[in-house]
Amino acid sequence: MSEAQPSSGASLRRYLDHPRGGPTVLRIVLGTQLRRLRETAGVTREAAGDAIRGSHAKISRLELGRVSCKERDVADLLTLYGVTDDTVRDDFLKLARRTSSPGWWHQYGDVLPGWFETHLGLEEAASVIRTYEVQFVPGLLQTADYARAVAQLGHPRSTPEEIDRRVRLRVQRQELLTLPDAPRVWAVLDEAALRRPLGGREVMAGQLRHLLTMSELPNVTLQIAPFSLGGLAAAGGPITILRFLEPDLPDIVYLEQLTSALYLDKRDDVDHYLAVMDRLSAQSESPRESLAMLERMLKEI
Repeated sequence: MSEAQPSSGASLRRYLDHPRGGPTVLRIVLGTQLRRLRETAGVTREAAGDAIRGSHAKISRLELGRVSCKERDVADLLTLYGVTDDTVRDDFLKLARRTSSPGWWHQYGDVLPGWFETHLGLEEAASVIRTYEVQFVPGLLQTADYARAVAQLGHPRSTPEEIDRRVRLRVQRQELLTLPDAPRVWAVLDEAALRRPLGGREVMAGQLRHLLTMSELPNVTLQIAPFSLGGLAAAGGPITILRFLEPDLPDIVYLEQLTSALYLDKRDDVDHYLAVMDRLSAQSESPRESLAMLERMLKEI
């Protein structure tokens, strides 16, 4: 029996009993556990690929959680890695089945880019979400009217129906913030994002009021990076860092671009961005003063 079986079984049982984050997170968990079993068994990626009639690249994608995995492939890998315990094997196969189940966001597939689906799954599983935004209010904190203005700006060729669906997706995504086990959200907003009247004065006033309301939630912390700071440590780009309680999920840095996104989980990369976020938070106004700034901005509109 593989030495990794007892700990693997306990870890898988935890995810099967308390699923969180949808198929995205379950794929990462499954891939991590399979990688550990392979390494413990001393099996190369090439040999593992041969066992499932694939390549070492396929094994790499599977272990990184980039793709779902067929039950037959998981069963063959478990046999190769010396996993003989029926209960452990059954848990692995159950998890494999769940990785193919669509997340709640699947219904919005016509307006949802594939690279963003991963972020939604990770966001749902996160215990802490730290984010810095330069141009817009973070998506989790947007009003429906503000989200509509953002969608129209970013997708000028979309039909009214497609814009409506993008807004509904964003609003449904925000339900995460009021769940019993909601993540802690720590957002630093550049003053420019709050001064730019996206959608018009009325929409922006509603957005500022919403930020004040959201700041009353015990799991939401807001800070503003004022113009007076001059240069900022983040070099102008939006950053999101997701942290998880689960030991199988490393901290992940999410960097959104115009038509794609980067997901960084290497320790050196994550540490660099964590240091950037720490400097941003230290340089920005305190949460108390940031709320006072929001109130002043609201009066100026």
